[in-house]
Amino acid sequence: MTLLRLLGRFMKPYGWLVAAVVLFQLIQSIASLYLPTLNADIIDDGVAKGDTAYIMSTGGWMLLITLVQVAAAITATYFGARAAMAIGRDLRGAIFHRVSEFSEREVSAFGAPSLITRSTNDVQQVQMLALMTFTLLVSAPILAIGGVVLALQQDVQMSWIIAVAVPVLLVSLGLIIVRMVPQFRKMQTRIDAVNRVLREQLTGIRVVRAFVREDVETARFAKANHDVTDSALRAGRLLALMFPTVMLILNVSSVAVIWFGAFRIDSGSMQVGTLIAFLSYLVQILIAIMMATFMAMMIPRASVCADRITEVLDTDSSVVLPANPVRELKRHGTIELRDASFTYPGAEQPVLRNLDITVEPGQTLAVIGSTGSGKTTLVNLLPRLFDVTGGSVLIDGVDVRELDPDLLWGRIGLVPQKPYLFSGTVASNLRYGNPDATDDDLWHALEIAQAKDFVSAMEGQLDAPIAQGGTTVSGGQRQRLAIARALVKQPEIYVFDDSFSALDLATDARLRQALRTKVVGATMVIVAQRVSTIIDADQIIVLEDGEIVGRGTHEELLETSETYNEIVSSQLTAEEAA
Repeated sequence: MTLLRLLGRFMKPYGWLVAAVVLFQLIQSIASLYLPTLNADIIDDGVAKGDTAYIMSTGGWMLLITLVQVAAAITATYFGARAAMAIGRDLRGAIFHRVSEFSEREVSAFGAPSLITRSTNDVQQVQMLALMTFTLLVSAPILAIGGVVLALQQDVQMSWIIAVAVPVLLVSLGLIIVRMVPQFRKMQTRIDAVNRVLREQLTGIRVVRAFVREDVETARFAKANHDVTDSALRAGRLLALMFPTVMLILNVSSVAVIWFGAFRIDSGSMQVGTLIAFLSYLVQILIAIMMATFMAMMIPRASVCADRITEVLDTDSSVVLPANPVRELKRHGTIELRDASFTYPGAEQPVLRNLDITVEPGQTLAVIGSTGSGKTTLVNLLPRLFDVTGGSVLIDGVDVRELDPDLLWGRIGLVPQKPYLFSGTVASNLRYGNPDATDDDLWHALEIAQAKDFVSAMEGQLDAPIAQGGTTVSGGQRQRLAIARALVKQPEIYVFDDSFSALDLATDARLRQALRTKVVGATMVIVAQRVSTIIDADQIIVLEDGEIVGRGTHEELLETSETYNEIVSSQLTAEEAA
């Protein structure tokens, strides 16, 4: 069972805590089982005979045993809580580290909302099950088995009541639990859907309002919310049925004990104390089963959550870490693609086909092409966000699949197509790639990225707050801050994935001029839609349907590439008008 394997795996480091829980739960259970016998002795040998001294001495023992029981219960709960919280912490940490190793392919396959649910709600369910296991389930079998043995010692002929009550209770609860499992599975999936819808609406709130789609999105969320509510109600109804079932069987069994026990007392075959003790043991047995039932109602949902967690933990990244990584490079800033191809999983046609590209240190490579031609996929191959499915990608003469990831990522400064800023300040975002950068370094990077003026105008300047995703600044400002972040890192290779699209032509020109004059010796790869952005590049690659259909400088391509000429012609009017 996945749940048992998962708990066993993460419980192993805390064996001493589990052992302490079992020890103190055993002490508590033995004390609980011994008390009814002492109570029977007080009734039969003390109260019935009028022996006050015996009542006092036995009562003192009962008080002492009760104190031991309480102390053992508190200690067991303490150790159990520590173990359960530690398991939850380790689970969340394991999921986080596994997800951080995923490539874009695995993150897209699971989806961000599902990964968030799995690392929060799913872990919480497994953690709660572990806590209940340590505090309830350990003592339940001890009480049940011990109760049966001691009840038989009190009166064997009444044991048929136990033989009937226990199977009836188990069968009744089993039928309920079997129906709960599919409902809990649906509930976790539908929680994913609610998270996805809510995440989309919060992220795209401007688009929703711009297109006056509030009613549509409200209805969409209402449907997802209704689906979760429906599953929760179905599971809740079954859950609500469990405790009345347990109490019904418990009360009927108690009445049976008293009814049939009264006849045995009347015939002289049983004493009153024995009847009270037998009834107490029966109640303990059924309560132990009820405790196990309480656990059983949590197991289905925790089992579903464990499956979802294990699915993440058992998923290997398609970007495999090298067994013996290269940790030192002699060359600096060379990029080479040799017959590189890439096909997305399940796709019939490759996105990139047989690319051969070489960029020397200090050169600027530009990639241009129509939408869907594979430009972003190409640049994602350089930092190994994806691995080529054919051919190879080399950085400084070494295949990126053989490089130590930290070494590879340390050499590349990536400005993605959708620049993302983290919640914090301007400074904290700029220092993301270089925590030791000084304020002067930050201002220098901002000056090159043409962001110095608007940062200087912000209240707090470098300490100005930035909201999650950078929503407190405009699209153009967000792009320039992302470019400045890469500049602060001072890598040997800069990758700009359509990173100038939100800039006006004048700002674009000033930024490119600053890069040429102040970032000397670094290799640059620029993906762009605008010809003006790449006009000065040392080498321009024209992509069409994943293939290179043009290669050369701007002037050379104007003479040799029909596709490039079409792109230039389509932009002339707009650029001249600007």
